[in-house]
Amino acid sequence: MGEPAKALKPLSLEEYLEWEARSETKHELVEGLPYAMAGASRAHALLTTNLALLLGPLARRQGCRLYVADMKLKVGERTVYYPDLMVVCAPPPENPYYEEAPCLVVEVLSPSTEGIDRREKLWRYLSLPSLQGYVLADIQERRIELYQKKATGILYQVFTEGEVPLPCPQGTLSLEEVYSGISLEAPQED
Repeated sequence: MGEPAKALKPLSLEEYLEWEARSETKHELVEGLPYAMAGASRAHALLTTNLALLLGPLARRQGCRLYVADMKLKVGERTVYYPDLMVVCAPPPENPYYEEAPCLVVEVLSPSTEGIDRREKLWRYLSLPSLQGYVLADIQERRIELYQKKATGILYQVFTEGEVPLPCPQGTLSLEEVYSGISLEAPQED
């Protein structure tokens, strides 16, 4: 016999923010329902750190803010994510617990979250008026994917060597530096 049924009541943004402030575990909010976040692997943490070290100076020079993992991004009235990294050049919103207008969002792909990053988050992030670029960094192979918003639509590029041109903050990321010191994770078998 299973557990007794529980009634799920979607949370408002305000209820979520109050609840999350007291929680020992981080949760993303998707259409009012909270989802616990898992811890990151060594490769994930190192890749996020390398990206932060490279993006930080670019963001600061251009008067922008870089957030790593702990700042919430509100993408809808009942949906809030914790991107691995985000760059924001717009003035901060009144609420000090989330941002709303990033110009760049970066997600480091993990086998357990890759599908969400490629589908759900991709379209929600790209729907933000301020967003200029969405980066997916792979931990199983040396590979960066970049989605850029252009006047003609979305430009998708894959980089496995050389430099990744960033729309915001303006500059480039060297794949050599992004993946420096990282032992890539072996792909998981189905």
